[in-house]
Amino acid sequence: MKPFDYSRLDSPDALSPLGAGKFLAGGTNLIDLMKHEIETPDALVDVTRAGMKEISQQPDGSIRIGSQITNTDLAANSDVRQNYPVLSEALLWGATQQLRNKATTGGNFLQRTRCQYFYDTARACNKRDPGSGCDAMKGLNRFHAILGASSSCIAVHPSDMAVAMAALDAEVLTRKVDGVERRIPASELHRLPGDAPERDHVLENGELIMAVDLPASPPRLQSYRKIRDRSSYAFAVVSAAVALDLDDGRMSNVRIALGGVAHKPWRASRAETALEGQMPSREMFLKAMKEEMSEAQGHGHNDFKIDLLPRVVAGVLRDLTAPERNGDRT
Repeated sequence: MKPFDYSRLDSPDALSPLGAGKFLAGGTNLIDLMKHEIETPDALVDVTRAGMKEISQQPDGSIRIGSQITNTDLAANSDVRQNYPVLSEALLWGATQQLRNKATTGGNFLQRTRCQYFYDTARACNKRDPGSGCDAMKGLNRFHAILGASSSCIAVHPSDMAVAMAALDAEVLTRKVDGVERRIPASELHRLPGDAPERDHVLENGELIMAVDLPASPPRLQSYRKIRDRSSYAFAVVSAAVALDLDDGRMSNVRIALGGVAHKPWRASRAETALEGQMPSREMFLKAMKEEMSEAQGHGHNDFKIDLLPRVVAGVLRDLTAPERNGDRT
């Protein structure tokens, strides 16, 4: 491992003089990347003692999650379990108990792709080494992107939590090194690869995630579904976070975010628009997802995702809108 300087951030207010370092929280991803010399920061800034460890209700009824809340504590929080179950489910699908005990909310957003070519320094990877090429294009790309990819990169974002946050219209609160704070919709935090796949997100150098706000009135019906190659502790082949309401039997406030298919959690806006105000039916679900997948492109080994993903989303929507789930057992 390359030598590095270590410092500790005692408060977000002290961010400015320390902003040049790489932030260290749970370290469940960053430390591995440093061991492989994929990440080689000159300095680490430990943020584990900087506060940001509370879950609180705001005056407007929204829930604020400190960025240093662990995945375990967030998944177990009673308000989250009751009002944002899609988030709790996604976290519990995400990793082993030991990893959830260490991984933080802010760090989960910022984990890097698990693409095998990104991790293998003997392979060409534009994300790791810009301009070197992308061996995944003609390699083993079963887990790679079918939406929003580019000729430079077909890696996917690995987080389950971030997919649920995107579906819930969460907002990420950050502070820059100059003290300026901003709010970023969770669905806009990450970038598509374009010709700069080395840039995973829209944060500036030294910009710190301080908290995440969940909206006060989320859709009532929520669920997260993850398809993976083994029954536990694996990254998604595809996943879907779905939230909606039913008004007089018609779907409203439809929110769908997809994982395992793009460089970022993919908000299925075309499908949402197609479903809004409609009566639920499998035919309607698949029609909406057909519109969403109109520009999907496989790369050989991952072609099956184009057919699999609509069926997964349709299954979640079917279960959420089933009459017996919504009080009609006639």
